[in-house]
Amino acid sequence: MTLLITGGLGFIGSAVMRRLLSTTDEVVVNVDRMTYAASPESLGAWLGDRRHVHVNADICDIGAMRAALATHRPSRVMHLAAESHVDRSIDGPAEFIRTNVVGTQVLLEAAREYWAALTGEAKDAFRFHHVSTDEVFGSLDSLDAPPFDDHTRYDPRSPYSASKAASDHLVRAWQHTYGMPNFVSNTTNNYGPWQFPEKLIPLVTLNALEGRPLPVYGDGSNIRDWIHVEDHAEALVLALFHGVPGATYCLGPRQERSNLEVVRAICATLDRLRLDPAGPRERLITYVRDRPGHDFRYAMDPSGAEAALGWRAGYDFESGLAQTIAWYLDNEAWWRPIRDKRYAGQRLGGVKA
Repeated sequence: MTLLITGGLGFIGSAVMRRLLSTTDEVVVNVDRMTYAASPESLGAWLGDRRHVHVNADICDIGAMRAALATHRPSRVMHLAAESHVDRSIDGPAEFIRTNVVGTQVLLEAAREYWAALTGEAKDAFRFHHVSTDEVFGSLDSLDAPPFDDHTRYDPRSPYSASKAASDHLVRAWQHTYGMPNFVSNTTNNYGPWQFPEKLIPLVTLNALEGRPLPVYGDGSNIRDWIHVEDHAEALVLALFHGVPGATYCLGPRQERSNLEVVRAICATLDRLRLDPAGPRERLITYVRDRPGHDFRYAMDPSGAEAALGWRAGYDFESGLAQTIAWYLDNEAWWRPIRDKRYAGQRLGGVKA
């Protein structure tokens, strides 16, 4: 069996790649155009393994997508390639529309042509798995509002979530109209090793290590449900092999925390793992102007996916966070060049409404 994964050098994609290459015998074709957040180092020794094939191509290039499918003839496709940072989408939405909407449409068309030409068991076995986010469902505006599930209506509020909602709709439209064996998974905030340090946990961790301000939007009360990337990757691989066309899999760990709680937990963990002579790192917490259109709360009910896939998130947030922070402490050789040359931790998404 050959599998095709888009975005396999990104944070979530590389976790999926590592799991596939270490737990299966399949050949994995990795379509990744190496954007700013790509990290070949995240694959480790698997980068040069004979079962890993890297196709450096843009999902918006229909010719390249047709060629990748025709050359490697995968039995399943997992579509992870996406622009994913809300703050960057506020500053520059066009790239999110191009990659997340147009790129998904192009990939769907190439995959539909490829699937339509298959016959027999190969055609029956083909699957197209689209990976998405809980943000497409909008905002839960109270603490007692029930979490999102696979019946929640879409209500995206940011350029990023709107672009992902559009891509979800395209995947379902191609399934309904053309009969393609497509399905969607939606997940909560991911964290873990190898995450590009524009996201909250690595950004705050590295700022705290360097004694820099720890930015907290607004009053820090916004709530997210945090899943370790390895738990998410495990669920995605199970869905890739066992997902049912037309289904939606809502993946989450039931571990909600406010942004301020997360920042304080990072400070406490770092204080325990590496003492700061200047004092507890909570002194560095700095409240900054809120993100435009900042959704209050996201939470996911994963019970349907748990039953369908035989899966449940294994990491609790405290142990997962400690493991993640320890990884950043041990891997300055990876993140230091990023901080020095590619992203120094400056504010993104600061456009005024």
